[in-house]
Amino acid sequence: MVKILDGKKLAQQLNEHTAQRVANLKAKGIVPGLAVVLVGEDPASMIYTRNKARQADKLGFKSILKKMPSTVTQDELLTTIRQLNADPCIHGILVQEPLPDQINQSAVIETISPEKDVDGFNPINVGKLYANDGRHFPVACTPRGVMTMLEQYQIPVAGEDVVIIGRSRLVGKPLQALMINQNATVTMLHHASTDAEYYLKHADIVVVGIGKANFLHASDIKDGAVVIDVGINRDEKGHLVGDVDFDDVSPVASAITPVPGGVGPMTIATLMQQTVDLAEWSNQ
Repeated sequence: MVKILDGKKLAQQLNEHTAQRVANLKAKGIVPGLAVVLVGEDPASMIYTRNKARQADKLGFKSILKKMPSTVTQDELLTTIRQLNADPCIHGILVQEPLPDQINQSAVIETISPEKDVDGFNPINVGKLYANDGRHFPVACTPRGVMTMLEQYQIPVAGEDVVIIGRSRLVGKPLQALMINQNATVTMLHHASTDAEYYLKHADIVVVGIGKANFLHASDIKDGAVVIDVGINRDEKGHLVGDVDFDDVSPVASAITPVPGGVGPMTIATLMQQTVDLAEWSNQ
């Protein structure tokens, strides 16, 4: 039978461990601080930021939600980020995307201090990831959550053939680096790829995150592949579905993540974990 990779259960265990680490820090007079900056009133972004703030409060963090209008200027937003950089009570800073057209996304990412870059998007941290730097640095939360799931379910990565569909800076590219750093052989597929069928049929692990509902089918993969679904979509009935046709692929896969309840919960749990990492590292 296929093994269902229960991200909700793992996230709960990870949060319990994070809560213990928070208690240990508080005993030393340190309270992990997370600042989330929300620009505008995008409904999905409002839900995400509210969930993050709620989880941070539940774990005992100092949680700040900075709401800014969609008309905010770039200078105003960067000034807010610099103020948070200078605040010793804040250990992690996250600017929720998407951002309005007048904001240069790269400038925002580069302004967040690498030491407070809880999303792991700052070019300095990305460079450390690709260099496989042995020192402490934050990593994009969704890919790190995926690696945690594989580790906890004792799914080997070293020596495996891995196919990642999608090359975003949020998931595909950092996950590629994490997999390579764990000695996997990684192939990235995207809209310009040729021979995609060949690579998928030879993959031991398939990760898909392209935002296309039920994109991956059983006929696309080899028997016994591990399938990680990072996609979040709504089908024609309004139901939450992933990029993988779960019912079709499950009988063929050896392990698979559901949507919802797979990678999603691990992303927020990893964000909380990484905030505590940053708090600990800043006080070493």
